[in-house]
Amino acid sequence: MAAGSAAGWAVGALGVVCLLLRLDFISCDSQVIYGAVNKNVTLYTSSFKPFKEIVWKRGKDKVVEWDDQSEVRAFLSFKDRVYLDTVSGNLTICKLTPSDEDEYRIESPSVRNNSKFTLRVIESLPSPALSCTLIDGNITLQCVILEDYNTHLELIQYSWDCPSTIQCQNGSKPSEAYVTKEGDLSQEIQCIISNPLFRRTTSIILSTCVPSDNTRHRSALFAIPLVLIGGLLFFKCTYTSFFKNNKFSNWNWFFKGQKMINLKMKTKFDILAVSKETQPFLLYLSGVAECVGFPKILRYLEVA
Repeated sequence: MAAGSAAGWAVGALGVVCLLLRLDFISCDSQVIYGAVNKNVTLYTSSFKPFKEIVWKRGKDKVVEWDDQSEVRAFLSFKDRVYLDTVSGNLTICKLTPSDEDEYRIESPSVRNNSKFTLRVIESLPSPALSCTLIDGNITLQCVILEDYNTHLELIQYSWDCPSTIQCQNGSKPSEAYVTKEGDLSQEIQCIISNPLFRRTTSIILSTCVPSDNTRHRSALFAIPLVLIGGLLFFKCTYTSFFKNNKFSNWNWFFKGQKMINLKMKTKFDILAVSKETQPFLLYLSGVAECVGFPKILRYLEVA
């Protein structure tokens, strides 16, 4: 019977302790507080009695002290950087520096148990750089902090914001993700880095990760010079065959079946036979073929 009563009393006492911990009446563990460099942070106490004296310490050193008979006094590097609320007991530290990191606690008869705080000072996060590579049909995304940032790297968390049409798979590192090439490459993916105080994002469009097919464009660009060269060569051959070879010679000229006996005289014309009308055109084609090198091509094919 006594054993049962003792067990019930222990369970009841444990319940009361847990309730007090939830209500923040008792704080046995140190609370982790995060503050930003060059910003302010406040350490809050929980007390229901008016304060008559307060001492805040960092480790073993005093930060600030006060009693109802004297004014507030700050110590060491905290001079002109702290504010003590003598009513609530809260301590505010201004213009935080990384050297302010430490364990802080309040000592006062008005506080049942010394409240402890572990202060962590964090620098602002830079925007990450997002890069991608195409390997074996999969797009590998990498989110990297390029700047010389080394403050509490263990607190940085990586996450990916992918649209519903894209399936992002986590890589071997939190800063990596994978996407299949068959997905909608017009979509945008965001990399998010965060810590307890800051959050930064960078986005990338998947189509920039896949090399575009420029084969047609390259073929078109290569064909344009060939067309221009061929046109110039054809014009040259036309000029040579049509004008140069027949400039001052007697030849069959197309003027409704008439021919010019002498180009110098340009006065007399005779009616041409149908068979003779085709001779100038054949001579013209022969001259063009000779200029382009068609006979040489035929001879080369015969040898081959």
